[in-house]
Amino acid sequence: MRMIKTKRTRNGGTWTESQYWTAIRSALRQKFSYWKPGQAVKLSARRKYSGKGRRKWEYQCNVCKQWFADEDVQIDHIKPVGRLKCYDDIVQFLKNLTPESTDNFQCLCRVCHQNKTNLERKLNRRLKEK
Repeated sequence: MRMIKTKRTRNGGTWTESQYWTAIRSALRQKFSYWKPGQAVKLSARRKYSGKGRRKWEYQCNVCKQWFADEDVQIDHIKPVGRLKCYDDIVQFLKNLTPESTDNFQCLCRVCHQNKTNLERKLNRRLKEK
């Protein structure tokens, strides 16, 4: 089987189109990771830690209802932010990434967040196949 080489048309011929949009998506997500409405949801899922150690707070996962350390929880967009694969997608991507209300955010542990993401990807693949 012969491999088809993807053209590298971005960044001086060193990036594929996919790498280009991945970099933009990643930069936007990183820049808006401390968006105030999302952080407010995380604060509302917090309680004082009563166990041993230096941890001050713990956070409850919205799905499994267990309590976790700060580094083990993530803020999830209930409605997926969407894909960013071309210039036409930018406006909707930013609107979904930065809602002004807390209604579209939830606090999830890493495992529940990954399970939700995997399920969404699986459903999207099935929709594309039809």
